[in-house]
Amino acid sequence: MKAIVLFSGGVDSTTCLALAVDRFTNKEVLALSLYYGQKHDKELQASKAIANYYNIEHKILDLKEIFEGSSCSLLKDSNLEIPIGSYKQQLEKTTSPLSTYVPYRNGLFLSVATSIALSYNASYIYYGAHQDETSSAYPDTSKEFNQAISKAIYLGSGKQVEVIAPFVSQTKDQIVKKGLELKVPYQLTWSCYQGKNKACGKCATCIDRQKAFLKNGIKDPIEYEVRIDEGK
Repeated sequence: MKAIVLFSGGVDSTTCLALAVDRFTNKEVLALSLYYGQKHDKELQASKAIANYYNIEHKILDLKEIFEGSSCSLLKDSNLEIPIGSYKQQLEKTTSPLSTYVPYRNGLFLSVATSIALSYNASYIYYGAHQDETSSAYPDTSKEFNQAISKAIYLGSGKQVEVIAPFVSQTKDQIVKKGLELKVPYQLTWSCYQGKNKACGKCATCIDRQKAFLKNGIKDPIEYEVRIDEGK
């Protein structure tokens, strides 16, 4: 193995996967999906379909017990409803991390991926942290966080593992632009926080995603209960 890709089955991680496969080969890339107790398994279903599409090795680990004490609204045992509206709208109502923030998820996932990378003799870990419209929705996706944990992983792995966050300074529309160039199968991806037959179109990640495709002049290929027009 050359690279491990933290892989949720969404737009960002799938584009990361395409970058890794383009740089190496499908036989040198491992997709790592982590179940953390979500209210649905749509992401995992998507990740399996995409791994099959690229014909790559796919590992799924269950980490749900780690988050049993969390009230994050994405989790199955949470009493909180998943909020609707953009990240900007949500942050106008709170100074705390959003209810959809899974506690230190990226830090945990990157640490797990590092152990696996060392076991597989892989040199790189790809993950899809990027800038949202507020630049502050999730603290573990910031440039500062990426710089700090990348250094820690490089040193802690004996300088054997490098973290690659190709989109940490980019917005989702820039990610989609790159993915379209790489012919990413976005029709197989899933981003919605809800687990319905169609993406809801109203949660923050659905709004972000639809806008990203519209800014690239195309319609998002997945089905939505509610679609937005550009600029709304």
